[in-house]
Amino acid sequence: MSALHSPQRSGPGTSLVADPSRPRRGRLVRRVLAAAVLGGVMAGGMWALWPQDRPQRGAPPASGPGARRAAVVTAGVPATLSDLTAYIGGQEALVRARPGDARAWAGLGAAYVERGRRTADAADYPRAEQALRASLKAREEGNAEALAALAALADARRDFPAARRWGEEALKLAPKRWTSYPPLIDAYDGLGDYQAVRRTLEKLTGLRTGAAARPAVMARTAAVYRDRGWREDATAQLSDAAAAARSPAEQAAYLAATGQLAWERGDREDALRHFDAALRLDPGQSVALTGRARTLAALGRTTEALTAYRTALARRHGPEDALELGEYYESMGMERQAQAQYEVLRARVREGVAGGVDEELLIGRFEADHGDPQEAVSRLRAEWERQPGIEVADALGWALHRTGEDEEALRYASVATDRTKGGGVRSALYSFHRGMIERDLELSASARRDLREALVTNPYFSPLRVPVAQEALRELGEPPDEPVPE
Repeated sequence: MSALHSPQRSGPGTSLVADPSRPRRGRLVRRVLAAAVLGGVMAGGMWALWPQDRPQRGAPPASGPGARRAAVVTAGVPATLSDLTAYIGGQEALVRARPGDARAWAGLGAAYVERGRRTADAADYPRAEQALRASLKAREEGNAEALAALAALADARRDFPAARRWGEEALKLAPKRWTSYPPLIDAYDGLGDYQAVRRTLEKLTGLRTGAAARPAVMARTAAVYRDRGWREDATAQLSDAAAAARSPAEQAAYLAATGQLAWERGDREDALRHFDAALRLDPGQSVALTGRARTLAALGRTTEALTAYRTALARRHGPEDALELGEYYESMGMERQAQAQYEVLRARVREGVAGGVDEELLIGRFEADHGDPQEAVSRLRAEWERQPGIEVADALGWALHRTGEDEEALRYASVATDRTKGGGVRSALYSFHRGMIERDLELSASARRDLREALVTNPYFSPLRVPVAQEALRELGEPPDEPVPE
């Protein structure tokens, strides 16, 4: 049986976290770090930036390239990294000059959140929290901008209970502002409350948004449609959003999202076209950078794929990208290079935790396949208790399978893949996990169905797992030829 899917009980010392005695829950780390940052200095995206509804008193009149850049950055739509950085510089100067300006602090904090999301650099998150707390200190009542940005920050840190609290407070204060809704949708999604996701999206789409905001609302709608398995509707929404986008960076974001949908359905050529188009408009578009590398690998263009992965890793600090490249090396038998990428992964996970990010899901995924599956189960059980989203259900089910607990594993895999239990997204990986669990439970018909579903959904979903799925299907063989019952 392949090492990828056979139950393992690895020895200690494989954890992504350097000190195995540290507390496993990310919340304690976040609280300690947040207290240190706020005490020492002051005495979680695309959806986190807020419109400046009116000029500040005493502010210079809005004109020139700088003002136009600020208008793009603060409109609640995607912006280039250079525009974000320029806007942050301007806001830092503004809060130094006017430290009691709550709106300026909120804009600065929201921009830090968005830059941290785009670059996956968690060092921006403590800065964002500092700025947003300063905004709340300057204006405690009616500060919807700071509250919604705090919700976006909690989403970026994968702290969905906190995101829900902040988001619901912000929505009460500003129910007619469209930017109040996306952070709350993300929070409900992370908590597995899909009815609340639908209700909140309906309220968002029922608002009378202006032409500038409409493409971003369509793109957010597409994300929910994708999670419900409505791929064609999601693609249509993104196509309309890209056509109506008002800046190259905004259009690039929607093209990259369209490319991701094409990738998920296994259409490599269409995915690559969209990723290339996005990068022509915005060379720093992070989704397109990683998506292009993944697609080139699936097309067998290995040299180009490795170059693209290295470019993506240089521009974005996300540990997920390092894991993906490590598994690509491993699929080619390049074990030394794979282990080097897993070391990069470990370093970037530590950076994320230092910035207050809950990395338990990623750690659990890594441990299940490349480290200690028992460690993965322990971490993912705690994560499921705190925020039971579909991603956690799938990861916990797979980790339980890796420790030989297949009956319990199937219950979680069912949550991730069964529409009646919440799992609407059409994910080749989730179907693969469920199929392999069913195979080891000798549920041959179900295993055959789900493994085929994985390969039909996306025949290239993973360079490591696709061969395993194909081999498992060969071993299962064709279904027995039984007479049709009368």
